[in-house]
Amino acid sequence: MSEESVLGAVTLTLQLASLSTLLLLIIATPIAWWLARTPSMWRSPVAALVTLPLVLPPTVLGFYLLVLMGPDGPLGRLTEALGLGVLSFTFTGLVIGSVIFSLPFAVQPIQRAFEGMGPRPMEVAATLGARPLDAFFSVALPQARPGLITAAVLGFSHTVGEFGVVLMIGGNIPGETRVISTQIYGYVEAMRYSEAHWLSALMVVFSFAVLFLLSSIRSRAGRLL
Repeated sequence: MSEESVLGAVTLTLQLASLSTLLLLIIATPIAWWLARTPSMWRSPVAALVTLPLVLPPTVLGFYLLVLMGPDGPLGRLTEALGLGVLSFTFTGLVIGSVIFSLPFAVQPIQRAFEGMGPRPMEVAATLGARPLDAFFSVALPQARPGLITAAVLGFSHTVGEFGVVLMIGGNIPGETRVISTQIYGYVEAMRYSEAHWLSALMVVFSFAVLFLLSSIRSRAGRLL
């Protein structure tokens, strides 16, 4: 594994994490809003389903996603019928798996932010004549900004560090599905421990920076309340 291979793994990891984070924010925000505001009897089952990746072993989730996206799975048959081929062992498959596995890390902080602002800001906006959608974008989202930032940071960092789901869905194909975590795995398999130490140390520094950033966000949000 050359330096070019490491650079490719880092680049692919950043691309995967960036795209997954964007999709997570788009998907998680309406789910979090619904969970924070709905009185529906379906709230608890939906919340449990969203939270499931937190307690489900990554290999189990990765296995079922692999079956779903494989040539004999329903999604795999659909994508083949559309001329897109199967999604397993592709970058697109990695994105789908990463979004599903990281969804609770995005939904929960946004949901807490929406719950924390209470109903009054939206009620005031309604009395001033704002439509619900306008009030959501002009009032609710700005109020939930710390939660959105936390969700973005957690979603990005969780995608960068994920191994089990990535390996199950994408394997370890250079230039296509090999990311930092699987690069480390490859180094260990090849008994190239010095390279594994270097990349692992990089991940330790990255993880510390993420935790420091989250602590700063929470401290700042607390001062603003």
